[in-house]
Amino acid sequence: MQTLIIIDQQEGINHPKLGPRNNPDAESVMLRLLAMWREHSWPVVHVIHRSTEPDSVFWPHQAGFTLKASFQPVGAETLLEKSVPCAFTNNRLAEVLTQLGSDELVVVGVATHNSIEATARTGGNLGYKVLVVADACFTFAKHDYFGTPRSADEVHAMSLANLDGEYATVVNSTAFKP
Repeated sequence: MQTLIIIDQQEGINHPKLGPRNNPDAESVMLRLLAMWREHSWPVVHVIHRSTEPDSVFWPHQAGFTLKASFQPVGAETLLEKSVPCAFTNNRLAEVLTQLGSDELVVVGVATHNSIEATARTGGNLGYKVLVVADACFTFAKHDYFGTPRSADEVHAMSLANLDGEYATVVNSTAFKP
């Protein structure tokens, strides 16, 4: 069974201090997939980040921690918190997936180079079939290890390349038919 995993759709992700991002339509694509999952009563897990750092956009004592209104769980949808990029670490995600009978994960959200990549790698290593939906994820511009500035599109593309074929299969949302 496929479970939709929506990562870090919190108010803080729109903070300007995170810098330029790519894929401005990602949230719309995520919401279309969420609507499809809800229409079919397929399982959905929302994962939010609870930072331990007061200067984080996801610090729990400020508005950025709040889940975006359009991504609020409904019905039996699960809401989990994480304190590190990987959604499998220090929470019940694997247990929830077992209870749901899920062996295939459809991963969307932010940031491609961070929580998406960490979660997809771990999921793949744990034996799940992981699909990362490229047009339902986004990330931010970043300097590479050597100090060269990379656009958000470049960071996104490299993260997807890191995942595809080894830890996950990268697809576009058109792979999912209502």
